[in-house]
Amino acid sequence: QVQLVESGGGLVQPGGSLRLSCTASGSIRSINAMGWHRQAPGNRRELVASITKGGSTNYADSVQGRFTISRDNAKGTLTLRMNSLKPDDTAVYYCEADYQFLNAAEAWEVGRAWGQGTQVTVSS
Repeated sequence: QVQLVESGGGLVQPGGSLRLSCTASGSIRSINAMGWHRQAPGNRRELVASITKGGSTNYADSVQGRFTISRDNAKGTLTLRMNSLKPDDTAVYYCEADYQFLNAAEAWEVGRAWGQGTQVTVSS
C-alpha cells in the first residue's frame, strides 16, 4: 500500500508563489501516475496537474503556465510549484497516487492513495 503526506501550504498574497510537497511511503515502486487536486468550499474536487511515471505532464487550463508539477521516483516525492497565484487558487490541495498491488487472489489491481490535504489561501 501507499501513504501520502503533503506539506507547504499557507497564506500568500496575489501574485506570490508557493511550493507544495508530497512524500510517499510504503510501496513507492508500485506508484504509476501522481497528481495534485484541489477543492474550494462549495466546489467539487478538481484535477490541477498530473504526471506519469515517465514524466509526462498534464495541467488544468486554469493553471497552465503558472504551475509546474514534478516528481522524484526514487525518493517517492511529488512537487507542485505555484507562481502568479490568484485568489481563485484558494483551496485545499490534495496529493494523489495511483499504484498497483496484488490482491488476495494474487491478481493485479489498481489502488489510489490520497494525502490529508494542505490549505492554500491567496489573499491580500
